[in-house]
Amino acid sequence: MPEIKNYTMNFGPQHPAAHGVLRLVLELDGEVVMRADPHIGLLHRATEKLAEHKTYLQSLPYMDRLDYVSMLCNEHAYVQAIEKLAGIDVPIRAQYIRVMFDEVTRLLNHLMWLGAHGLDIGAMTVFLYCFREREDLMDAYEAVSGARMHAAYYRPGGVYRDLPDSMPQYQASKVHNEAAIKRMNANRQGSLLDFLEDFTQRFPKHVDEYETLLTDNRIWKQRTVGIGVLSPERAVALGVTGPMLRGSGVEWDLRKKQPYAVYDRLDFDIPVGVNGDTYDRYLVRVEEMRQSNRIIKQCIDWLRANPGPVITANHKYAPPARESMKQNMEELIHHFKLFTEGMHIAEGEAYAAVEHPKGEFGIYMISDGANKPYRLKIRAPGFVHLSTLDEMARGHMIADVVTIIGTQDIVFGEIDR
Repeated sequence: MPEIKNYTMNFGPQHPAAHGVLRLVLELDGEVVMRADPHIGLLHRATEKLAEHKTYLQSLPYMDRLDYVSMLCNEHAYVQAIEKLAGIDVPIRAQYIRVMFDEVTRLLNHLMWLGAHGLDIGAMTVFLYCFREREDLMDAYEAVSGARMHAAYYRPGGVYRDLPDSMPQYQASKVHNEAAIKRMNANRQGSLLDFLEDFTQRFPKHVDEYETLLTDNRIWKQRTVGIGVLSPERAVALGVTGPMLRGSGVEWDLRKKQPYAVYDRLDFDIPVGVNGDTYDRYLVRVEEMRQSNRIIKQCIDWLRANPGPVITANHKYAPPARESMKQNMEELIHHFKLFTEGMHIAEGEAYAAVEHPKGEFGIYMISDGANKPYRLKIRAPGFVHLSTLDEMARGHMIADVVTIIGTQDIVFGEIDR
């Protein structure tokens, strides 16, 4: 009798559905996955090590580059860890701005996820739809920080500057005539808040469009229902967080259970799944987009009515205003010390976590009193989720592995950090 052996296959890293540089070594019995072994190390960010050799402020832009689809949420955890260690008070307006941009970031992440996940499973149109809306949100990032992705906008003690009063305008070109430009600039006549408010009014209809394409689509359901099922007990035992955990029916959201910033003042719901499969996780994330839209609306209303400072007045941690820095020796010294030597933070350790679009993103920081962290440990949700891939993929087909990678919403920057 011939001996029948399982055979081993590399899935990725150059596979379009491998989401970056994921290399999976699959042990297959025919087309059925018996074992999936994720290999990381092809992209190494070294963020945790770099942070030990940079001042607290210099390490901030590295946070954007971890999960490079959820930029400002990474920064939020980092600045919160510094604020906990140093005991910095954050002005209330800055907290509202942070929450608003956290939710803009959640939309950016979920739109990217939905487009890419749809594309992986064979739905082309939803990808184009999602990127249409991402464009507006990227413009909001750019208006406030000057960069479309890596914003570096949050600071220990608040945010870099207040929200702008005007939006950049499109200019006429060979491609667009005056009439087209007028139409494109129609919602850019006011401030950033006006622009975002216009977006929040349009967005629910766009989410309906995605749902029309997918939610009752027979092929979509065949590819996602019953695939990668995680029971609530296993999900909790494996340390899964975020939409992955809520998709399994566990109502756990740090914005409600351990509120930070001003989430306890806002009205929103936590969507929860029933079956713990890929389809439920899809429904949870789509509903999260609607809830984020609600939160952004509430933040816009509050920010309109309540002007105020957006960064702490303690010049040991935040630079003085440029105008006063040029007229006052004391403030010039603060400015010079802050940008050459950096802030010194008292000895101690702190852990700060935020409800990142992918799950619980935490920063554990140890300070020895110097101007840079003694040790920085990043708790990345994607890393934990990748470790469950073997359990989720066993017994499924090769095509289902693509679906499972998609439903985990993996981004490699934070996995191999």
